[in-house]
Amino acid sequence: MRGSVTALAAAALLFPLLGAAPADTRNPEPGLQSAFASAAAEYHVPQSVLLGVSYLQSRWDAHGGAPSVSGGYGPMHLTDARTALAEGTSHHGDGSEDPRGDSARPALAPKAKPPKPSEIPARLRTLPKAAELTGLSRRQLRTDPAANVAGGAALLAAAQKELGRPLSSDPADWYGAVARFSGADDTATAAAYANDVYAVLRTGQERVTDSGRLVTLAAQPDLSPDTGQLRRAGLRTLDTAGTECPPTVSCEWVPAPYEEFGEGDYGNHDLGSRPASQRIEYIVIHDTEGAWDGVLTMVQDPTYVSWQYTLRSTDGHIAQHVKAKDVAWHAGNWYINAKSIGLEHEGFLARPDAWYTEAMYRSSARLVTYLAKKYGIPLDRQHILGHDTVPGPTASAISGMHTDPGPYWDWRHYFELLGRPLVPTAGPNGGLVTIRPDYAANRPGYTGCVTAGRPCADHGSSAVRLYSGPGESYPLIKDIGLGSTPSKGVNDLSSRVSTGQQYAVAGRDGDWTAIWYLGQKAWFKNPKKNPTAVHAAGQVVTPKAGLTSVPVYGRAYPEASAYPAGVPAQTVSALPYTLPAGQRYVVGGKVPGEYYYAVTFDEASHRVVAGEDLYYEIQFGHRVGYVRAADVRVVPSGS
Repeated sequence: MRGSVTALAAAALLFPLLGAAPADTRNPEPGLQSAFASAAAEYHVPQSVLLGVSYLQSRWDAHGGAPSVSGGYGPMHLTDARTALAEGTSHHGDGSEDPRGDSARPALAPKAKPPKPSEIPARLRTLPKAAELTGLSRRQLRTDPAANVAGGAALLAAAQKELGRPLSSDPADWYGAVARFSGADDTATAAAYANDVYAVLRTGQERVTDSGRLVTLAAQPDLSPDTGQLRRAGLRTLDTAGTECPPTVSCEWVPAPYEEFGEGDYGNHDLGSRPASQRIEYIVIHDTEGAWDGVLTMVQDPTYVSWQYTLRSTDGHIAQHVKAKDVAWHAGNWYINAKSIGLEHEGFLARPDAWYTEAMYRSSARLVTYLAKKYGIPLDRQHILGHDTVPGPTASAISGMHTDPGPYWDWRHYFELLGRPLVPTAGPNGGLVTIRPDYAANRPGYTGCVTAGRPCADHGSSAVRLYSGPGESYPLIKDIGLGSTPSKGVNDLSSRVSTGQQYAVAGRDGDWTAIWYLGQKAWFKNPKKNPTAVHAAGQVVTPKAGLTSVPVYGRAYPEASAYPAGVPAQTVSALPYTLPAGQRYVVGGKVPGEYYYAVTFDEASHRVVAGEDLYYEIQFGHRVGYVRAADVRVVPSGS
């Protein structure tokens, strides 16, 4: 399985797979809604506080009793990592990664034994405490949503009492208890978590849960909590020196080492001077394929790979490892490495119900919004890349490229949190579509999550499958670069598009829409009553007049004459794809041919080589690609 760069992360947690029910109605949810009311009354916790905390953890979903990536269960995300470890199995990916060049190099991490119960942090064992407080069994708390809500209420009430506060009916009086509920041991993380909960309380929420029922939380726009309570919570002060994060998140500096090994080898990143030396064009979203502590151990290994930030599942806490000015080794494509910032999210590609928490989604969105504004990065899917949309730099590298964060990352919700919701931008004649299925209802079905060829758990997805004709009886679209028969495997990107990606319309037939994809006409189901995509417009490229096709590249390198003495010229090698005449592909931007020469520990030898050749980044298949500006013309999509 091809997951993230940290696919061999120590102490990786794997969890059982239980599918979630489709959201098929908007009727009130008396079970869960009344469970919040009952638990609030029994434990004297304001119902709105209970709802707000639960929303930040799970968005009120129960996930069929399956644990999150950090071992959290149910709507309140009560953590029981020991049980999650016992029920899970060991997980290892192929872990190949490209640090400084474009040839794969194995990234081998030592296998680690699962932690002892005494070594599990308090934030990962809140469910056992809830069992003590409520008298309910741990199994009930894991599998019964109403019991789970009661356990969360008991924990909040206990935290309020420990702080010497009354069990007030005023939500403003519960800031300290909410902060403690996060399980964070420092004030910055606890405050960021509590601030998010109170932001939810002020705005209110309404959502159909994974049981298919509606849960609501009324807005309280004038709510102003007593934030001073946190000073009496007895938490440590987090050292934020050196971090590059917005003030709205908790962030600490856990540096990746820059060390020389001898014999000309070094690790685990390269020093640079971005954006002065070259623009930062991309932010790459990864999942860790491992648990928080093991991943932090890995990024501090000088012989391993690196990335700029890691985000924790339980509370959205962030650790920064590499400065934005420096080049981390995370994307498997040196051109992308040199022009990107990498974010690793605690999670697993092939565990559909090892779910990502709302706290982590929100923290990530704040960080990405901050970085995008600071470095002028557009908030779209051609600049906010998944690791799975980074192109293979050469033909030989295509089959080894990674596929995380995979089809279970909720891109639609993520872009809503980024403040760039995926909305129609044109009418039916705009010429483009933006892929935008309903995440919960979109269930294309995958195989290979646990056993090769066996179905994965039924689950919502951001991805949409492509066929060679207008119907599911047609063969799946083939990716000639992979050279394999396309399948429904969870890691097979041959015939898959993802939420937020844009493509030129190539035809329509009833409920089916065709797009140009990898040089082919590819079809996806797009019924008018429940569309899988929305109309859009923009710029597209097509070959210049007289050209039957143009080559597509996985990196935008300069021409040979641009390289100074002492810097070996890099081959401008095309991928095994072409962009044929008559086809159109969406433009992500115009970029110069650039190469960052950094093959020694001595920073003085590093060079940024810029050429005269210009390229357009395009959405070519599931991954992005590049075409030479001299080969194509740019036209409006609706023309």
